[in-house]
Amino acid sequence: MEESRPHEVWAAGDRYEPYVGRWSRRVARMFLPELGVPPEQDWLDVGCGTGALVQTILDHASPRSVVGTDLSPGFAEYARAHLPDPRVRIEVADAQHLPLGTGSVDAAVSGLVLNFVPEPGRAASEMTRVVRAGGLVAAYVWDYAEGMEFMRLFWEAAVALNPAAPDEGRRFSLCHPGPLADLFAGAGLGQVNVRPIDLPTVFRDFDDYWLPFLGGQGAAPAYAMTLSEDDRAALRECLRAGLPTEDDGSIHLTARAWAVRGIKTETWSG
Repeated sequence: MEESRPHEVWAAGDRYEPYVGRWSRRVARMFLPELGVPPEQDWLDVGCGTGALVQTILDHASPRSVVGTDLSPGFAEYARAHLPDPRVRIEVADAQHLPLGTGSVDAAVSGLVLNFVPEPGRAASEMTRVVRAGGLVAAYVWDYAEGMEFMRLFWEAAVALNPAAPDEGRRFSLCHPGPLADLFAGAGLGQVNVRPIDLPTVFRDFDDYWLPFLGGQGAAPAYAMTLSEDDRAALRECLRAGLPTEDDGSIHLTARAWAVRGIKTETWSG
């Protein structure tokens, strides 16, 4: 059966934050220290979304400047409103066609985005192009197939009710160590390595888990909102029955991301 795929919505930052934004801010704080970028550097965040990684760079990397790009005007507007720092510039731009000059930044990073880019190889090549020789390119993506548990459990329930549900674990073959390493090596980067980032995702109760899926922002919420009320209620109850719930009603899960990094070599000739 052909897999259905709803139109994915990435527009309303205030509805994305309760779904993934609250967790992406935590994974950004675990991703950044391992990069070892010195202070007073020029940064680029590709697919900056609501600004989680840009804010983390400001808070922990003492940058000279940070450019954030995102294809969504709504997300870019949200990021501008919440990042008034004069070192920051937010632009609406395609990751596959970055509006920066060759060799214009010291570090190019991307959080939770590359798997959604139609041609991730072009995005990785563009990130490499805009970095100065010896500079860093790094990214992280959720482990949709296994370790990103709150999404994994959602899609397992959705597929149990409808085998044609557009499971992100099936769709995103990039989100594994081997393909990520190959992506960066293919962009001409050296010293490529991949590592896991694991963080706890604790929900107060079932509503804290379920209600963000009704915001319509992202693949799983977009799918949930295409369902009829009866089908959505069936999905909700299937999830409620299957989630590991503590005696106090809280739900303790884990989110895994895969982080990849590489260095632009002096001999790069993209």
